[in-house]
Amino acid sequence: MELVIVSGLSGSGKSVALHTLEDLGYYCIDNLPIFLLKDLAIGLASTPQPAFEKIAVGIDARNQAEHLRELPALVGELQRRSFDCRVLYLEAESETLIKRFSETRRKHPLTARDRSLAEAIDYERRLLEPILSDTGLRIDTTHTNVHQLRDLVKERFSAEGQSQVSILLQTFGFKHGVPRDADFVLDVRCLPNPHWQQALRPLTGLDPQVAEFLEQAPEVTEMRDDLTRFFDRWIPYFEADGRSYLTVAMGCTGGQHRSVYMADQLRRHFEAQGRKVVVRHRELP
Repeated sequence: MELVIVSGLSGSGKSVALHTLEDLGYYCIDNLPIFLLKDLAIGLASTPQPAFEKIAVGIDARNQAEHLRELPALVGELQRRSFDCRVLYLEAESETLIKRFSETRRKHPLTARDRSLAEAIDYERRLLEPILSDTGLRIDTTHTNVHQLRDLVKERFSAEGQSQVSILLQTFGFKHGVPRDADFVLDVRCLPNPHWQQALRPLTGLDPQVAEFLEQAPEVTEMRDDLTRFFDRWIPYFEADGRSYLTVAMGCTGGQHRSVYMADQLRRHFEAQGRKVVVRHRELP
């Protein structure tokens, strides 16, 4: 039986993720107390119904702190019992969460008379820290809207059942902040910048004119070849370790030219090998 634990910060999109998993055929339960998780998993596994072959459970910070600290050990126990158990953790920057709560006028579950919204978010982040130690997939929704999050969850979980790791290539601009949910963060700002070519400035790394400009510099193809060799060597080790997801963030100054070009080059390389690849350009419309 496959069991996905959906957790993370309030306002980061946990409900959207659960609804998306439900659309993908998962039997979903929200706000489950952690002390019921083990009995639920064992009970559903013993029930011979196809509807219970894929389960998604929402767990939040309203659980007792000691139960949250015990969750990684519980996940390990379920895995030893042959459950395909993993954690999907969603988060966002505090400023973004404050804005979302202000816009929707919803009450944060941990606010109190003596605890402001900002303090409640910081408190929740500390409470959920133990879960991060056992996260299978971590998604930062700071720059992600509802539709993009839904698509991302669909894309990542549509690869289930495959033995290969699912790769997410995410481009970004350093001037807009570094993604916090990446396994690798690659900096390509040392490459020639098409921004300083007036004709190339409005284009992106997906346009052939930009690719032609970049490929005139030998360091561009050298970096591409070095990166493909690196991932060809080490991705099998991640797969052997049981990893299902790998997020590679690639950044340049604005997230428009160099990072987009290099991510597209890696995508072509991985797809030629028959790998599952998802590409997200954070700064492009």
